[in-house]
Parts: sequence; C-alpha cells; structure tokens
Amino acid sequence: MTKIRTRIAPSPTGFLHLGTARTALYSWAYARHYGGEFVLRIEDTDVARSTQDSVDQILHSMHWLGLAYDEGPVYQMQRLQRYQAVIDQMLAAGTAYRCYCTPEDLEAMKAAQEARGEKRLYDRTWRPAPGKVLPPIPEGVKPVIRFANPVDGVVSWDDLVKGPISISNTEIDDLIIQRADGVPTYNFAVVVDDWDMAISHVFRGDEHINNTPWQINIYRALGAALPQFGHLPVILGDDGQKLSKRRGAVAVSNYDEAGYLPEAMNNYLARLGWSHGDDEIFSLEQMVQWFDGTHLSKSPAQWDAAKLLWVNAQHLKAMPDGELAQRVQPHLKGLVTDERLIGICGLFKDRCDTLVALAGWVRAFYEDVQPKAEDLAQHLTPAVVPALDLLAAKLQNVEWTASAISAAFKEVLAEAGLKMPQLAMPVRVLVMGTPQTPSVDQVLFLCGREKVLSRIAKR
Repeated sequence: MTKIRTRIAPSPTGFLHLGTARTALYSWAYARHYGGEFVLRIEDTDVARSTQDSVDQILHSMHWLGLAYDEGPVYQMQRLQRYQAVIDQMLAAGTAYRCYCTPEDLEAMKAAQEARGEKRLYDRTWRPAPGKVLPPIPEGVKPVIRFANPVDGVVSWDDLVKGPISISNTEIDDLIIQRADGVPTYNFAVVVDDWDMAISHVFRGDEHINNTPWQINIYRALGAALPQFGHLPVILGDDGQKLSKRRGAVAVSNYDEAGYLPEAMNNYLARLGWSHGDDEIFSLEQMVQWFDGTHLSKSPAQWDAAKLLWVNAQHLKAMPDGELAQRVQPHLKGLVTDERLIGICGLFKDRCDTLVALAGWVRAFYEDVQPKAEDLAQHLTPAVVPALDLLAAKLQNVEWTASAISAAFKEVLAEAGLKMPQLAMPVRVLVMGTPQTPSVDQVLFLCGREKVLSRIAKR
C-alpha cells in the first residue's frame, strides 16, 4: 500500500487564513489517521508579494493549532534548479516549448477571438508541429515556457469530495509553466513538488478545480503517479461571499490574541465541511480517530462567529484548572500572580467564553478595581452601610475560609434584617467592581482578607 503523505502549501503573501487552516487540519488529520506523514511547503514564487513576516505568522499559526508537520518547511524558491531541470527535460521531450509572444501579441489575439465569439485561449502560435514553420524569433524578447497540453480528449478524476469530474482538453490551453524571468508558475511547481515529495493525497479549496486538469496532464507528461485530489467547498462569510485574504478573512493568529483555544478552533474548523454523526464537541485526538476522508460536505460552509465562541466556551469549561491557569498567563501581560490563580480560573471559567474574558476577572484579584458610579448608586444605599461595617468587623477575625466567610454573611444578615442580595451585591461592587460574580464567599476567600477589607473600606 502507498504511504499516505499529505501537505499544506500556503503562499506567504499574507497571514494563514481560516480556509487554509481548515485545509491544513484535514490534511494533517488524514495523514495521522492512516499513520502517514504531513508536509509543510511554503509556495513563495510570488517574489514581489512574499514576506518573511508572513512566513513567520504561518509557522506560528501552525504551531498554535498543534498541526505538527513531519517534513518542512520546504521553500519553492530554494528549488529553482530542480524546476529548471524538469523544464529542460520537458523541452527535450517536446512536452513543453518556448513562446515568444509579447503581452501585446496576446491581447491582440484575445481581442480577435472575442470579436469572432470564440473562447479566449492561446492559439499555439509557437507550438512546434510536424510541417509547421514557426515565426522568426523576435529580437530582445525573452521567451516563456509553455506546456504542450493535449489538444483533444478528456481529463477525468474521481474527486475525494466532489466525486467524478471530467473536463475536455479543448477547454484549456497551453499553460505557461515558466515565466520569462525563469521562475516557475504555480501549476507547474506544485506538480513537481508533489511528485518529488511523494504526496499521495491533495486536499485543497475547490477554487483549484480548474487547475487540476492542467496538473494531471503535466503529471502524465512527466510519467509521474497521480495523487488523489479532494476539493473542499469554500467557507462563506456573514455576507455570503467567500472568506479570503482579500475579502475580510481574519488571520488565525488573531484568534490566538483574542483568547480562543486552539482546541476549540480545530473543533470548529473541522465541523465546517465534515461531520461525525451528531458530535459537536470533540478533541483533536478524537478527530484523528474518526477522520478517514469520508463524510466531507460538497456544499459551502457558513462561518458563524457566535458558534465558534460557544465551542470555545465548552472547551474552556472542560479544561483542568491548572492547565487553564497556564493558558491564561500570556493574556495577563506580565501581571504577577500567585498560587490563587488556579482557584480563580476554576471559579470563573464557567462565566467566560475566551481567555481574554477570564484574564479580565483574574486582574480584579491583583489590580485595583474601579466600580461604576451607577453600580455604587444602585447597590451602596444608606440602608446597607451599617451592615457593611458589621461584616467588615466580623471578617477581621474569622478563619479565612469560604465556609467561615459564608457564616459571617449569615450572621450579619440576621442581625441587620437583610436578604442576601442586599448585602452581597454591594460587597461584589466594592471588592470586584461589578455586582455579578460567582459565589461571594468563594470570591472573597480568593481575594484575601487584607484586600477585601481595604476595598470595603474605600466606599
């Protein structure tokens, strides 16, 4: 059996966007499911737009998502000699040829075709053929290299997602495979790369379907084994248009900064085009176990920010408190914490949907709080002030445990003739800066006696 080898091949002309992240996830999970290998390739032949910052962000995003690659990153611009060797081989075999048409020639050609109502295709002026006399080579024009695409027949493949697909060779022309500056074009370089890297399965967005016939024909011209192709439907944004780098797709790294968990992002991305029964919340390990290349949707997926937030909240709540304390640290921006952090995370995680939200609660235990004037006016009434003084006096000397703090509250309520919300709300406002918190005795216990008494006194 052929070893399963998949790849992800982003272009470093911007951030790793959500559609590419989903493709990476599917490719990685498929390889892991079958005990295969996953390769990262950086397709940097767009020299004018490729940047090191983009490369760094792609690598960071892959690391954050936990999609470890077994090989790479491989950079296309470091493989130019290999592409040239294959070009030379094809020129010698007659499966590629030099074309000296200028941009002006091509525009005139296409304008004439349009005027005749024909499809805009290269007319193969420079393609050698038996008995054909080629035009004289123009002075000062560097040629491009074109692939001699078959002129008839049909290109067919059984797509892993879409099923059987066929495209007539009359619909496609002789593709440029090397530009005049010697840099290969996408459709050529990707074939040589996947061939050299023994890629067995190619998952990618369905915008590449029109490229696949050219690529299959190049594989055949090289005598190379074809990989299996799976073209994934697009992800649509809120406006119903495709998410893309050029159309408002948010970088994967932005979700890291916004306090999302990679476990949740992988979970949500997985469900955008694939399902395992009715399972909504699952781990990366479970996905690997289940992801065998079936149950991939043929229909576009709709990005739903609210659903992602819900999925993130589920993963956050399920995370052990100690691990959550480690995860929230980068969002505390240098705040010095102590052993209480684990307990704080455990107490507040049910109220949070992101690590940033959790970090906001954590800061209230270590930094000064500023209650809103309206909260003070609403909850800190003259009638409750004596009860606050009485509570503060009792809290001076009780054993500092949640149960002892709770008992002190009950004593004050009985003596003052108040109900719990009448006392707990102003205490929360003074101590935490908000009237809504989890159990007030747990909050005060974690805040610490000195800080609690100081904040109650500052009213």
